[in-house]
Amino acid sequence: MKQIGLCSDHAGFELKEFIRQWLEAKGLEYKDFGTFSTESCDYPDFAHPMALAVESGECYTGIAVCSTGNGIAMALNKHQGIRAALCWSVEIAHYARSHNNANVLVFPGNYVTHDEAGDIITEYLNTPFEGGRHQRRIDKIPYKE
Repeated sequence: MKQIGLCSDHAGFELKEFIRQWLEAKGLEYKDFGTFSTESCDYPDFAHPMALAVESGECYTGIAVCSTGNGIAMALNKHQGIRAALCWSVEIAHYARSHNNANVLVFPGNYVTHDEAGDIITEYLNTPFEGGRHQRRIDKIPYKE
């Protein structure tokens, strides 16, 4: 298994640090794209480098956090090869992987507990993509005139 990309802004830093420690405890490799403190910063500065790493295959998936998850998900999803899914429950993470083949898990840091985050990550990492009719839909995501 390749490494997992990890990023956040200042509002997501605390949950990102928990996730980093959680990944270490599970023996999972990761690359931390920052931020590295609670000092105010801009989420695109960390989302774009991680998205490029996922697109290139340097990281096989990514986990991103900001306060609501919306801003960082918007930045990530500007990349054609990224399907970033905002997940706040195990069930949503399951369908993000099985139906949408999400390659970045996004957390709303202010709305997910540490225990919930661990359960959501476990489900996300262990759920396979179903393919079939779902692949047809994914193929239609990139806009083409």
